[in-house]
Amino acid sequence: MTVETRKPNTMRYLAVAVGLVVLQTAVLGWMIEGRAGILRSGEEILLKTAPVDPRDLLRGDYVILSYDVSTIPAALITGDRPGGPSWQVMQVRLKPGADGFWTVAEASFGALAPAEGSVVLQTQRFYFYGAVEAGDSLTVDYGIERYYVPEGEGKEIETGRNEGDVAVVVRVGKGGRSQIRELRMDGVALYQEPLY
Repeated sequence: MTVETRKPNTMRYLAVAVGLVVLQTAVLGWMIEGRAGILRSGEEILLKTAPVDPRDLLRGDYVILSYDVSTIPAALITGDRPGGPSWQVMQVRLKPGADGFWTVAEASFGALAPAEGSVVLQTQRFYFYGAVEAGDSLTVDYGIERYYVPEGEGKEIETGRNEGDVAVVVRVGKGGRSQIRELRMDGVALYQEPLY
């Protein structure tokens, strides 16, 4: 009686490996193009940075950014609110102020319809603890709170940020997704993000 030994199907394994490489490349390309699409054709807004606690200034080669529009006064929240504590996202309508910086005009836990002269940013997911009183505010992130800089160049930016001299140009794409386009100090561009 002879025992038949099966040779592995080399072509099959090769096809699976090539398929995985193509899939990984496609996913990476989709992620890069999503970011580049926002930078290329998103609506441009200017945000004023806010001081950050100096104990969290520089971690590695990035600068921590905080924005005035990250604080949402409860009075500006429209529509229904979640019944209790839960993970949420908000949509925040920004309008340009007289000084050129965009400010919060309205926020909602539901969808905000597009309106002329405004943009709608979507927040990162955050934990909503429940009822918000009239004088309270919510602090949210938009995914643009870090800016990577060349090694050793963050200290000057941090100092300028804490003195109110740093502004950030942001591009907002469909669905409220945002990307940092440019970092400015005293109105002068320090860094500009390439598309790719």
